[in-house]
Amino acid sequence: MAKRRSSLGFLGMFGRSGDLRQLDQALRAADLHPALVPEGVKLTIVNLMKDRWPDEPPTGAYRSVAQLCGYCVAGPQVFEQANGREPTLEVERRIEAALETGDSFDAQIVLMTLHAKLVNPEVVERYGLSAE
Repeated sequence: MAKRRSSLGFLGMFGRSGDLRQLDQALRAADLHPALVPEGVKLTIVNLMKDRWPDEPPTGAYRSVAQLCGYCVAGPQVFEQANGREPTLEVERRIEAALETGDSFDAQIVLMTLHAKLVNPEVVERYGLSAE
């Protein structure tokens, strides 16, 4: 099986890969403009997704990842205003579970937003996040 490859494009001649386009679309759906997330972070996200799902991610995987990333970047209030109460509670449960397990896929996404200095200060304070 051929490995999926991600591409940012080159001089307008080659387009962005499908996984990056899907992630951008999912970020928009979570009310986080893709331009607010550096390309290196998006590449890291899709590479983490490839590690977790070597063939193809399941339906809803991009949405799920984008919601977690959107919550971390926007913070709880802004995320809830844009996405509603239930998605907010679900993301908060995922973050709490990620902090308990420490080395899950969700924990990697949260840690990546922290290292990239994208995480909202309220999220850092609420969950006691630190990069040590």
